[in-house]
Amino acid sequence: MKEDKIIAMKRQIPYHGWCFVCGNENPRSIGITMFVDDDRVLTSEFTLNKTHQGPPGHAHGGATAAILDEVMGLVVWAAGYKVVAVNIDINYYKMLPLEQPILAVARITEVGERKVISTGELRLADSTVAVSGSGVYVIAPQLFKKSPLEGVHS
Repeated sequence: MKEDKIIAMKRQIPYHGWCFVCGNENPRSIGITMFVDDDRVLTSEFTLNKTHQGPPGHAHGGATAAILDEVMGLVVWAAGYKVVAVNIDINYYKMLPLEQPILAVARITEVGERKVISTGELRLADSTVAVSGSGVYVIAPQLFKKSPLEGVHS
């Protein structure tokens, strides 16, 4: 993918425990690695396999939604907001193929007093947007004692 050089220059977001999408302690995690840059754009390049299958040869829509929710939420966390999702909206345009590189991109689009909105896309190897979405995340620091993302934001 064209973004390989860009991804290499970004700061890696730490893995966090038993997370279904990016946890390094969870043997069933999808296991994606994410990066954020100074403009607070999150990217991740990953490949899904048969354990993520829905329709033959393609990713399950629930796995796809989980990945998009995670990248949209983590871009908000990387900016320093301790949040929980209250609404996500997912648009499916094309199925995600298994065993092929996928690029996830997410960014913050709005910051309010109590909520943060972000958007995200999952792109195929040819840069076609296969899935897009937006998420509303409510600021809720009282729910988190210590985040594994402490120190990630600038």
